[in-house]
Amino acid sequence: MSRLNAPAPDDVPADSRQILEGIGAQLGFVPDMFKVIASNPTVLGVVTTLQSTLSRVLDARTRHSIALTVSEANGCDYCLAMHTYVSSEFGGMSSDDIALGRAGSSVDPKRAAAANFARRVVDSRGQVSDEDLAGVRDAGYTDAQILAIVTVAVQALLTNFINNVNQTDIDIPAVDAAGTPG
Repeated sequence: MSRLNAPAPDDVPADSRQILEGIGAQLGFVPDMFKVIASNPTVLGVVTTLQSTLSRVLDARTRHSIALTVSEANGCDYCLAMHTYVSSEFGGMSSDDIALGRAGSSVDPKRAAAANFARRVVDSRGQVSDEDLAGVRDAGYTDAQILAIVTVAVQALLTNFINNVNQTDIDIPAVDAAGTPG
């Protein structure tokens, strides 16, 4: 059961209503995470603006792989369910690639390097080794793209922490151990 309260629909702050409507139009429903965050329009704006802005820094499957990797590392069941759903329904990722994303890898070698690097960033709290940097560079990522990988990982950390603190009720298909919809 969620530990933070979502405002009743009539009590959603005006600044949050339009954002929630946009999320609903995009996904076909408004996930509980956003309903809870709607109680603070500034936080909702930060989260959704960050997600929107970062949609332009790397291709969608790489971002999904990073989000799956980070969410697995943080044990965020809600984010794993959400990212599995979005990766499958909107990102066209196979269940195998989703499972690999959770493990810090991918069916695509370049994307695997990004996911593995993101996992190293999280595990080391940003204190990655020269070898970690060399590995992601050897896969073809530029320094600008490495900054994007780190930023996408941090964005996933943000929502992982919100959902882990809240213990957000999973209102989307849960994932099983293999990372496929349950």
